[in-house]
Amino acid sequence: MDKGSESFKSAVSATVPGQRGFDYLIVGAGFAGSVLAERLARELGQRVLVVEKRRHIGGNAYDRYNDDGILIHPYGPHIFHTNSADIFDYLSRFTQWRPYQHRVLASVDGQEVPIPINLDTVNRLYGLNLTSFEMEKFFESVAEKVESVTTSEDVVVSKVGRELYNKFFRGYTRKQWGLDPSELDASVTARVPTRTNRDDRYFTDTFQAMPLHGYTRMFEAMLDHPNIKVMLNTDYRDIVDVLPWKHMIYSGPVDAFFNFQYGKLPYRSLEFRHETVPQEQFQPVGTVNYPNDYGYTRISEFKHITGQVHPKTSVVYEYPRAEGDPYYPVPRPENAELYRKYEALADATENVTFVGRLATYKYYNMDQVVGQALAAFKRLMQRHADAAQAGRDASPLAAAGRTPAQA
Repeated sequence: MDKGSESFKSAVSATVPGQRGFDYLIVGAGFAGSVLAERLARELGQRVLVVEKRRHIGGNAYDRYNDDGILIHPYGPHIFHTNSADIFDYLSRFTQWRPYQHRVLASVDGQEVPIPINLDTVNRLYGLNLTSFEMEKFFESVAEKVESVTTSEDVVVSKVGRELYNKFFRGYTRKQWGLDPSELDASVTARVPTRTNRDDRYFTDTFQAMPLHGYTRMFEAMLDHPNIKVMLNTDYRDIVDVLPWKHMIYSGPVDAFFNFQYGKLPYRSLEFRHETVPQEQFQPVGTVNYPNDYGYTRISEFKHITGQVHPKTSVVYEYPRAEGDPYYPVPRPENAELYRKYEALADATENVTFVGRLATYKYYNMDQVVGQALAAFKRLMQRHADAAQAGRDASPLAAAGRTPAQA
């Protein structure tokens, strides 16, 4: 739609009665944008416009019922877990919870064994009967001495040795990232622990649960405020110079915001193949990894995760891709250096707050994005308090017609 046309202006007016302008223009209706919209509207009484390019709220955590009536996650399984009581309590304002502890198996050598590697993994794989104490000795005996741990390969072989590294990590990482673990930063595999006991939970966080009625319902409750307006199927660039606003919160790709001035930041993407199966259960746990076989990395079954009872079940196959929607920043030194150039531009941009995974080029779990958004709100709230004390507006009203890079 031509943003200068009467039809576009009519559409904007219909969505935003009166066109009085907004205190905040928020780009993106995922966790970062939705949390900040809710806080600004409810706590500070600010008028907020949330603009979302997709046809739905919730970002990649969006869920919906498929044609068979099964609740699915179109963008792959999203398992909520956190150690922060503050973050869990905050989200609990918008949803009830279903306790859920995620479990993952890995298909290795014709068996499905627990991952992260634990006592049962090693005993079943090698036909042993080790105790937890003996497991520690086993890891010590197979671990390789690495003088300086700098790559993902270094992390794993220094803990569990070369053979387990090849069985569980090397193939999976090569599929997921399109690179050998020896080419990736240590942070990629440092996230995956190894255990000497039988704990087969994928996460060990204090709070592990799923929104009782799904993520989308939680986001709907979060954005349900008279001061919040949401525009879907809308590129923020189409309205940024039509409606007046005071401050922008941007949660999209930081390189796109600056028109790829220094080139594109590299990401890995995913392709999802969803399938409904005419049986109650497809696999024994929520996710099964395939580190060495097939083109996909894992299969997840949603009914394990959501707790839904249904005569059929729905699964999703994940295929890593080099192109597509940006999911995972590629952790290599040259990419971090490129991001620092964009970070400098972002720091120098007035009246725009950059928040979220894409805007800060970092992989965050959902709770970490919520925490980042709440911290950003505290800074904005302090700015409002300082401005009120000084007897002035928190920021000058950005004139309609101002481009994002000038805002």
